Amino acid sequence: MASAPRAVNAPGRPNGLARVVGASLIGTTIEWYDYFLYGSAAALVFGKLFFPTSDPLTGTLLAFLTYAIGFAARPIGALVFGHFGDRLGRKKLLVVSLLMMGSATALIGCLPTYKSIGIAAPVLLTTLRVIQGFALGGEWGGAVLLVSEHGDPERRGFWASWPQGGAPLGNLLAVGALTLLAHVQSDAATLAWGWRIPFLFSAVLVAVGLWIRLSVEESPLFQQALANDRTLRRPPAGGAPMADQADQGKEQPPMVAVLRHHWRDVLVAMGARMAENISYYVVTTFILAYCVEHLKVPKQTALNAVLIGSAIQFCLIPLFGALSDRVGRKPVYLAGAVGAGIWIWPFFALVDSRHFAMITVAVTVALVFHSAMYAPQAAFFSEMFGTRMRYSGASIGAQFASVAAGAPAPLIAVALLASYGNSSPISVYVGIAAVITVVAMLFAKETRDRDLADVPPSSGTAAVAGTGQEIAASGAGS
Repeated sequence: MASAPRAVNAPGRPNGLARVVGASLIGTTIEWYDYFLYGSAAALVFGKLFFPTSDPLTGTLLAFLTYAIGFAARPIGALVFGHFGDRLGRKKLLVVSLLMMGSATALIGCLPTYKSIGIAAPVLLTTLRVIQGFALGGEWGGAVLLVSEHGDPERRGFWASWPQGGAPLGNLLAVGALTLLAHVQSDAATLAWGWRIPFLFSAVLVAVGLWIRLSVEESPLFQQALANDRTLRRPPAGGAPMADQADQGKEQPPMVAVLRHHWRDVLVAMGARMAENISYYVVTTFILAYCVEHLKVPKQTALNAVLIGSAIQFCLIPLFGALSDRVGRKPVYLAGAVGAGIWIWPFFALVDSRHFAMITVAVTVALVFHSAMYAPQAAFFSEMFGTRMRYSGASIGAQFASVAAGAPAPLIAVALLASYGNSSPISVYVGIAAVITVVAMLFAKETRDRDLADVPPSSGTAAVAGTGQEIAASGAGS
């Protein structure tokens, strides 16, 4: 039987590719701004506003618990958005995720506090946090795929890393907003009403992001794969559809195909995220509570350190993405994981000095190692899966790991600090995560030279690759 038509992963027009990269970067920046704003507020003000009956450290722990609940919703968002993103397209789902995230964030800025409505306040806060997590679970996969699938395979690591820059840029905006408030307001004014301003501002950012995101085209690889599926399902003159002839015409849901045929890739992706996710939330979120509540360092000192580190990280991510195009995804990722596991020990030693310069160095170097993992991640995860299951595969691998990694990281760090009174157990915790990531990457295959139009090798010994175009290509021996 003749092989099915194959999409060509050819470089897109420079202007078109730049527009797609810009739209993905701005969209992810807004979504991460919304998400990190909650984390920063949980570390600094939510304990006092929504859990005022507890002592300061316990109140912060409870605030971080609502923060972690948002992570629990991310895998659900990954499943839902991944399924429809592989069926309907990347662009439509990215618009939905942006609207959901922005609406939830703006509504947080309108919430009455515990003093006004009692226990209903933290319940509503938690509900909106769940919506945030659901939306972010679908955002990441779609944003990086839209860029990865638009072309220039020789520089895919570089271009796909730009949406990753939305994380430090979003954190930069979130921490910057709180920093500005700390400069122009007293702590009493911030607690009374000032904390609402950055959340309400999200509505303006979403309007801008939506306008830009609607202007880009759907992924050409997805459009080609969809056209191939329709061709395969069209009966030839006097015969059955080609997929039926191969006895594989029943299309599997993308999630089922991923878990059935690429479960090893999913496990590798989850393991790869452990050090990246845990180290990041310890360095950028927990550190705020650690400095303010444990070290009694002024809030502004901790905020400024994270602000500077995030700005430098935004510049580093495309550089590490470009490096992964030259030497491969695995070497860059492994270097970041090893560095993160080692640096966490001097990290806390520098932070414990209580000097602004030392805290800034600690945060910045930690984010350098994080960048080495985070930058190639977009291209690396995208290259593991076929086009009609790529949104589901990349999202499942990335977001399921967040439940075990990023979600409990600040909670575990606060609990370890409360139990032991020092940072050594936290360093051990991050070190164990780094070991898991190193092991996962040693089992991973290098994907730098993989053509996204091709069907990646299945995890199963005799399995075919899953749905639509992948089924036909595997059945034809392509």
